[in-house]
Amino acid sequence: MKPTPVRASWRNAGTYLLGIAPFVFVWLVLVGWLVSLLYSRASWSEESDAAIVREWLEETRSFRRTLPELVREYAQVRSDAKAGTVLPELASEKRAELEEQLRALTEPTRAYENKLPGFPLIYELRVTFPDESVAWVNPAPRPRQQNQSRVQSMTYRPFGPDDGRAEIRCDYQMHAFNKLQGREQDRRRESLVAGAVLVAATLIAGVFVYRFLKHEHKRDTERLQRRLDAANLELRADEAEKVALQVKSQLYAGIGIMAGSYAPNIKNLLVRPNDLLRRCLDSESANPAQTAMLTEVQATLGTVTERLQQILRTVRRDPSQAEKSPLDLAKLVREMATTWGDTARDKWKVNVTAEVSDGELIVQADASHVHQAVENLLFNARDATFEMRNHLREQARLSTGEGRKQKLLESASWKGEAILRARRDGESFVLEVTDNGIGMTPEVRDRCLETHFSTKRDNALYEGYSAGMGLGLSFVAMVIEHHGAKLEIDSEPQKGTTFRIRFIT
Repeated sequence: MKPTPVRASWRNAGTYLLGIAPFVFVWLVLVGWLVSLLYSRASWSEESDAAIVREWLEETRSFRRTLPELVREYAQVRSDAKAGTVLPELASEKRAELEEQLRALTEPTRAYENKLPGFPLIYELRVTFPDESVAWVNPAPRPRQQNQSRVQSMTYRPFGPDDGRAEIRCDYQMHAFNKLQGREQDRRRESLVAGAVLVAATLIAGVFVYRFLKHEHKRDTERLQRRLDAANLELRADEAEKVALQVKSQLYAGIGIMAGSYAPNIKNLLVRPNDLLRRCLDSESANPAQTAMLTEVQATLGTVTERLQQILRTVRRDPSQAEKSPLDLAKLVREMATTWGDTARDKWKVNVTAEVSDGELIVQADASHVHQAVENLLFNARDATFEMRNHLREQARLSTGEGRKQKLLESASWKGEAILRARRDGESFVLEVTDNGIGMTPEVRDRCLETHFSTKRDNALYEGYSAGMGLGLSFVAMVIEHHGAKLEIDSEPQKGTTFRIRFIT
């Protein structure tokens, strides 16, 4: 079943996608790597600053305790004060300690603002609880709106990342303005380099994809051209076959016309001998032996007349128009051997025999056509044995030495054999014509059924028989084809030939 246009288009699209997939994959990997590199470069400085501030909050001690420790302690006292287990004054003291810790942490940053490298500038440090907050706010103004990106914020939870009982938030600035500008310039420079690399990679990938698609398009065009050439060749072959069939039909029509013109003349020539035979049989002067011979001659002339009518019907009808009826292959083989046995033995120097298996061998076939086909195979065996006899005599004539005379005698006494067989083979009936003639090479065997193909030359002419027009075997092939049968040929040079017609039941 031929693929539909939709399936073919989907298949072509899948082929293209599979072809460009490696280039797209490499491009995506490169883009992902550049994005990851830029992001890590951009966030590394902020993460480093946040880690410094977090360490500053965790490690700086005032009153022998760090800010997270004081926050946890104050949260616990607040909880106990609400439960009534401690005095409220203790909670106020702890709040005062927390406020003092915030001032102790942040005031030095004000005093040494932009004076010590790596020293943070704190704008706000706030501790938030669920219902209150404690904060220290730098009285100095924050940067203007366009420089807000210079201020960073860090959040820290003393009780753990998922515990919301307390939260420390610090708004700070870690670097001077010129340092920030330098970092921004580095980012822009890195972005430009990454963009250039990405554009170059995209162009390279585009070139590869373009060349791949161009190559695939060329392959598709060549494939389509080959299909068109094959279709044109098939169309020409069909047209040639039609022309050949027309030529064959014209050929058989011409043969029918020619046979129709000769047949009446032949029948008229047989009228006088039949009349003389009838008079001789009616005469009382003939003895019994003469009467028997005359009766046999009369029967033979009747057979010739009947056979002439059968041949005339055969050649007048196109082999493709078969008139099938029950045909006994065993009877056909026996009659063929009887009809041509004496002529083959006396004139062709060929011994024709029939071999028939037991049981009925009846097929549906056109008796005239099958009869003519078997006769053509028998004539082919006759010519093959004649060529074999000439070949043996030529070899004996060219031989030298003491055995030359014996070879000449053997070649002179050599007899041709033609065996007609009819048998059942499984589910089919088989009719064979086997000879011990010259045989065929593989090249000749492949072409022997072609119309007008013949290997017979002038040395194959004898006793008034011509080499033929190369129509006999092609006629046999056509008859067998229109009967739905098969023709099998077994042949080797100088080892004879077997033509096997297999009728499928």
